[in-house]
Amino acid sequence: MEKGNLVEFRLHGERRLAVLDRPEGKKNWVAIDDRGQSRTLSPKQITFNLNSQAFSPDEIESLLEEAQDYLDPSSLEVAWEFLSEDGESIDPSGLAQLLFNDETPAQQYAAHCLLSDDKVYFKQKGDRYEPRSASQVADLKHQLEAEAQRQQEWQEFLDRVNQALTGETVEWSQSDRNRIDALERLAALGNETPSRAAAQEILSALGRPDTPQAAFQLLVDLGLWSPHENLFLRRTQIPTHFSNKVLDVAQRCLTSPPPDSDPNRLDLTHLKIYTIDDTSTKEIDDGLSLEYLEDGRQRLWIHIADPTRWLTPGDELDLEARRRCTTVYLPTGMTPMLPTELATGPMSLNQGQTCCALSFSVVLEETGEVSEYSIHPSWVKPTYRLTYDDVDEMLQLGLRAEPEISDLAEWAKKRQAWRQTRGSISIHLPESSIKVKGEEVTIEVLDDSPSRNLVAEMMILAGEVAAHYGQTHNLAIPFRHQPQPELPPEEELLQLPAGPVRSCAIRQCMPRSETSILPNRHASLGLDTYTQVTSPIRRYTDLLTHFQIKAHLRGDEQPFSAEQVQQMMASIMTSVKEAVLVERQTSRYWAIEYLRRHTDETWQALVLRWIREDENLGVILLEEIGIEFVWRFPRAVQLGERLDLQVTYADPREDTIQFQEVAASPAFTVSSQ
Repeated sequence: MEKGNLVEFRLHGERRLAVLDRPEGKKNWVAIDDRGQSRTLSPKQITFNLNSQAFSPDEIESLLEEAQDYLDPSSLEVAWEFLSEDGESIDPSGLAQLLFNDETPAQQYAAHCLLSDDKVYFKQKGDRYEPRSASQVADLKHQLEAEAQRQQEWQEFLDRVNQALTGETVEWSQSDRNRIDALERLAALGNETPSRAAAQEILSALGRPDTPQAAFQLLVDLGLWSPHENLFLRRTQIPTHFSNKVLDVAQRCLTSPPPDSDPNRLDLTHLKIYTIDDTSTKEIDDGLSLEYLEDGRQRLWIHIADPTRWLTPGDELDLEARRRCTTVYLPTGMTPMLPTELATGPMSLNQGQTCCALSFSVVLEETGEVSEYSIHPSWVKPTYRLTYDDVDEMLQLGLRAEPEISDLAEWAKKRQAWRQTRGSISIHLPESSIKVKGEEVTIEVLDDSPSRNLVAEMMILAGEVAAHYGQTHNLAIPFRHQPQPELPPEEELLQLPAGPVRSCAIRQCMPRSETSILPNRHASLGLDTYTQVTSPIRRYTDLLTHFQIKAHLRGDEQPFSAEQVQQMMASIMTSVKEAVLVERQTSRYWAIEYLRRHTDETWQALVLRWIREDENLGVILLEEIGIEFVWRFPRAVQLGERLDLQVTYADPREDTIQFQEVAASPAFTVSSQ
């Protein structure tokens, strides 16, 4: 390098030209740029050296302007085609001669810029550039095209996001969907999500914090999520939509029903059948009849919907139901186990329609014990669709036009009394039904009414009969059982206030029910054997029991071996626990949201039980809505004591709520336990 050489260096990544002025030490040079500024450059900083003549700093600007006329990247392809045949390398001077038939300083510098910026045709080796192979060039072109496409899609995505943020209606593309998915995962799963970087890139481009909370708010602002989006559900593997393939299979079932595996069904369409459910129930899976026999006895009929009429073990619908395991009931609506068109249509026991069922015929002793029973694939035609309120009113009025209802209720009482003699344990605590429709949130406490007891006892009876049949014939079905609890001594229970406090104490002692292929006693039901069989549209274990029992009734081999049932049960129980947790978390969210909207109301709270009495930490029950909260009491209280509270703060997203006792001024916080 000599004084007067024109050199290129980089300043903050930008090309800059300067003229060497004088040495600085042994290796460095002081150079003057086009602005007259001095810069000390080491040899490593210099990316190009033009020593064809002596330059002055005031010539740099005109040289750059002249070089611009030669900066055509497409010309490199011509040079590459010419040089690649022989694999010849080239330097900027040679490229200038090849492309421009001359080697002026501006042309040499333009050639250097073309070669150093090129990412496709040439690769640098020392001061020269070698042409890449044809296959390498093709690959690099493809990569650059893909990157250009990505950049275009990225910019179009940002444009659509900004349009949506201003309230415009936009149509999202598939590539948009992938980016939105990344935002959703960050919002739902937090910083542990693998797609965190993609979501943070979007947030950063929009000038928002790269946090899960910011991702959540962006999705709300875009109108893609509700402010009350169910993150509990999104954090699970619970499917919320059916695939097109499953929906197509369901549609074919509707238009071209498969052959009935039970062509010789028992015709029970002459029976008067009552279905009793909540008003909102769509999947009607059970109905009741009472038949008066000539010998004066009465036969109970419990009709259970038979979805196995529409599917077979291992088919598309069965595998989908097995994957889902259960219908998930949330305040905002349900996520069904089977496609809605089937579940609420031909699978349900709809009023006035001839339906397929699995009917349990039971004759009871006067004591309530089962005297005889039989099970039949059947045809039924439900006569009346009643609500629990309808039946309660009919029982209260003692309507003679429907004596079956009152007789069924009497049999239910006898069954309950019989189970009590066998050690059944009844726990009476309020149960809430939370419904969200649009912006409206309602909470109803479900009464322990005669109609609900009637239906519950008939369903338990069907479960006992199904389990007895499975045990007698050695069927591999999911038997449910419960170990005997260790209850407090009776004198200790009697010291507790009657009602919810005493029931809560009993509940705390109850072990979890279990499921296995071996029958065993169910302690709280007071039954030697029991299985769930009455909800095959919404519980896969019930559907599995139907498959096994119906095959035996036909004389066919069991669809599932004991080992297969065991394996399925392990998987099903895990999924069911996940669904139950989501149901509880979601209900609690909406309970807190409901209270947040009613901060001006006074709620009566019952001191229900202690968690750590020495720390004044216990559980309260808001009796009007049937919801429990953990509370660190600000003063001494007794179990069963009632307090008047008002909500001072509630945040369902943070699972936090604060109350203030109306009779006292200090505020206190309910924990999220």
